[in-house]
Amino acid sequence: MLEELKEANEYIINKIKEKDELILELEEYAKENNIPIVTKEVAKYLEFMIKITNPKNILEVGTAIGYSGILMGRLIEKNGGILTTIEIDEERFNEAKKNFEKASLKNVKMILGDATAEIEKLNDKFDFIFIDASKGQYKKFFEDSYKMLNDGGIVFIDNIMFRGYLYKEYPKRFKTIVRKLDEFINYLYENYDFTLLPFGDGIGLIRCKKDTK
Repeated sequence: MLEELKEANEYIINKIKEKDELILELEEYAKENNIPIVTKEVAKYLEFMIKITNPKNILEVGTAIGYSGILMGRLIEKNGGILTTIEIDEERFNEAKKNFEKASLKNVKMILGDATAEIEKLNDKFDFIFIDASKGQYKKFFEDSYKMLNDGGIVFIDNIMFRGYLYKEYPKRFKTIVRKLDEFINYLYENYDFTLLPFGDGIGLIRCKKDTK
């Protein structure tokens, strides 16, 4: 969470009264096991974006334990939509599989593997793409998946400002990731219909227009 907005984000989070038992269970599990999932306010914004854009097919890069996938999968299930989700970690993949089953979702296509290779194997078209995986590979994830995005579709990138390290002092071990993300943001502003939102750990939104492909 970006430190400068921490109090505002905490205020918003306190206003969110989650009642879904499975979602609450996953939030607790993620907290206990130090598994990164979208924050509550980002989760609500993600759901809001799904509702107003009404996508049918969604690609998720980074399944983790299935938290965001369940939120999206439930919303598109109503119109026969399919969620395709990719996860590199086998333990998390198996945990997500159990959680999708708990959610009784039948519209999820799970892929175990490295998204830098797996995205290129897909032959599908998508209306919405959600990226929340290895930060150092964000540009490749975006470029490979954007090719499959339908005109007017949305790419939603979480954690794009990486704990605020893009504009403040950061540990030396993150130098390469910070540089790559900063260059990626410049690239998006210069070449795409892009906006950057400073909540959570930063959200990047890109709208597909045929003349920018």
